[in-house]
Amino acid sequence: MKLKAATVEAMLATDRRREIPDDLCTGLYLVVQPTGKKGWQVRYRHGGVHRRMTLAAFPTLSLADARVRAREVMAAASEGRDPAEEVRAAMAPKPEDDRDRISVLMGQYYKRHLKGLKSGDVVRRELDRFVVAAWGERDIRSLTKRDVIDLLDGIADSGRVVTANRIRAYLNKFLNWAVERDILALNPALGVKPVAKETSRDRVLTDVEIRWFWQACEAEGFPWGPLGKVLLLTGQRLNEAAQITDGEFRGDAWHLAAARTKNGRAHDVPLSGAVQAVLDAVERIEGRPGFIFTTTGTTPVSGFFKARATLAKAMEQIAEKERGEAVEIPRWTFHDLRRTAATGMARLGIAVRVTEAVLNHVSGTASGIVSIYQRHDYAEEKRQALEIWGRFVLGLMAQGADNMVRLEARV
Repeated sequence: MKLKAATVEAMLATDRRREIPDDLCTGLYLVVQPTGKKGWQVRYRHGGVHRRMTLAAFPTLSLADARVRAREVMAAASEGRDPAEEVRAAMAPKPEDDRDRISVLMGQYYKRHLKGLKSGDVVRRELDRFVVAAWGERDIRSLTKRDVIDLLDGIADSGRVVTANRIRAYLNKFLNWAVERDILALNPALGVKPVAKETSRDRVLTDVEIRWFWQACEAEGFPWGPLGKVLLLTGQRLNEAAQITDGEFRGDAWHLAAARTKNGRAHDVPLSGAVQAVLDAVERIEGRPGFIFTTTGTTPVSGFFKARATLAKAMEQIAEKERGEAVEIPRWTFHDLRRTAATGMARLGIAVRVTEAVLNHVSGTASGIVSIYQRHDYAEEKRQALEIWGRFVLGLMAQGADNMVRLEARV
């Protein structure tokens, strides 16, 4: 129909919805509802699909203006754009200046709270890794208790139950902070229980597992191979070793400032001959921080979960080749290497107080009145202990599969 202004004005309603095309403007339709209301609609194709776009009601939008607007829509569609989607996106509600977006708030949380905490960087890294990665672009007010439960269940189902419990605690504090700052009315994680009860681990690698682990480290290469060896030979914590820099070396000792240790106590780790050989073989990547275990030169390595899985798989392959059959190695963690070193030194007759000094561990014989009045740092004893432990580990490599001889030593 050749629509005219008078025709549109006089068009009467019927008992059904009517769509009248305009012969002078391709794609433009006058829509007349049974109620008598009239409006304009334009039809076009986008990506091979027919689309409809409502323009406005008549007489708010006149016939002449409707034709102009319809031609604009058709021109946009011919350029490959989707005018209806563009209008919908423009009208969608957005957080004011994105200030309530989770990724933005996480930055503020770090600046105003976490940055001043000793463990702040670790917490921020874990929150970025799991929370921001999943919800970074969401408005914090859109989070529900179900969202929190689903996130934690997903982490736990990947085999990281302890990590799920840690994320629950970190996330709960972040959301409480948002409540305190009047960003949220209620913490959506309120009442969410730990994913599972944690039990104290007592996993210690056996002598043959130590040998398989060492061989796996050699097969894997940089960065996880040498880092794994350093963890086993020194018994230090994962993050402390992963973030080691050249500037922390003082002669043949590795100095950890108080800010770098979990318990806030400065710590010196004598470098045994075995450790020095591992570190000397690492090719340095230039970077101002001086990180040893880095692939970028600016940040230390990360991705410990995948790294552990890679080394564990390599251990099983080595064991299967050696034994001629599939070998199931009980699950271990990087922290178990610290326990393995401590247990190994005890087996070698090294005194508990010396082992605790090596681990920078304040408990047992180093607690109470002793920690107040005893300032002896056991520097020489630690050096002897780590040398003996290093020789023992290298001895396992030398003995091979058929002759596992334990080294006897005393301090």
